[in-house]
Amino acid sequence: MSVTTPTDTAWIVRPARARALARAEAATSREAAFASRGLRIEAAVATSRGLRHAENEDCHSALDGPAPLFVVADGVGGGALASRASRELVSRLHATLDAAVTSPDTVRAALMDADRAIRRSIANRSEATGAATVALCKGTGPAFSRWLVAWVGDCRVYRLKPARDPSMQLLTADDSYRRLREEPPPGATLDDPARMVGNGAIDVPNVCHVRLGAGEMLVLCSDGIHKHAAPDDMGRLLAGSTPLARRCEALIDFARERGSEDDATVLVVKRGERNIARAARLTATVALVALLAAAAAWLVLDSTALPHDAAARLKAPQPGGST
Repeated sequence: MSVTTPTDTAWIVRPARARALARAEAATSREAAFASRGLRIEAAVATSRGLRHAENEDCHSALDGPAPLFVVADGVGGGALASRASRELVSRLHATLDAAVTSPDTVRAALMDADRAIRRSIANRSEATGAATVALCKGTGPAFSRWLVAWVGDCRVYRLKPARDPSMQLLTADDSYRRLREEPPPGATLDDPARMVGNGAIDVPNVCHVRLGAGEMLVLCSDGIHKHAAPDDMGRLLAGSTPLARRCEALIDFARERGSEDDATVLVVKRGERNIARAARLTATVALVALLAAAAAWLVLDSTALPHDAAARLKAPQPGGST
């Protein structure tokens, strides 16, 4: 399939004006937590409008939904159509998948339905094209250890494993003309997304299953991040000890310092440990401390009792002695 990637012509015609802007919009962020059956996940997101557009054409989950579903969408095409495509895509995916039984088939169907609906929505307003690339993840069980990851285009999902040297594993593969070995149409490059949601350039959405261990993270981001931050840099910045939202902001700042002028969004989901397991470890620790304290007290009492017993034996009448 070879479909022209929508292009923001204002950026091509007036690049000097866009680059003349002092800096991109400061990142905004938020974070939330989800709990189920003694388990907890933390989520945080940060986003920033770049220099290329009048408004941020990225969109993301609001982190206030009833289900562990997280979406990042990157509008393609420029102007209101791109913003509309990304917003409508995120909204439709949540409306369809929040309460749905999660399976590869339901996710693929939701993406295909969104493609048709967004295409109709844009066609009713303009003859121009508009679409969005997307990445999503949803927990598939109460333990938050199994996740379903899906994507179309070049939004990415990584898994970050906490360690002394944090390890970032790319879980997705960009739907670029280069990777798909397709000839890009006029005006597009080999690294442009060949698959998008909203303009019919989608056949079978990508879906995979991922296991997430305690303390591990899923990192969803638009190309305004991953084109300017290497996995090692992303892992180092996101594995810190500051609040999760602050780490997301730091990653956007890093991408800006490395030359990112595009809209940039990063959403992080961190799996916690079982509260029951933590409570058990705490109880065991308290019991051990109490046992050690009791043993120490017994030794002290025993050492002080020996001299007292010896003195009592000396004062006691001895057999055969005088009275």
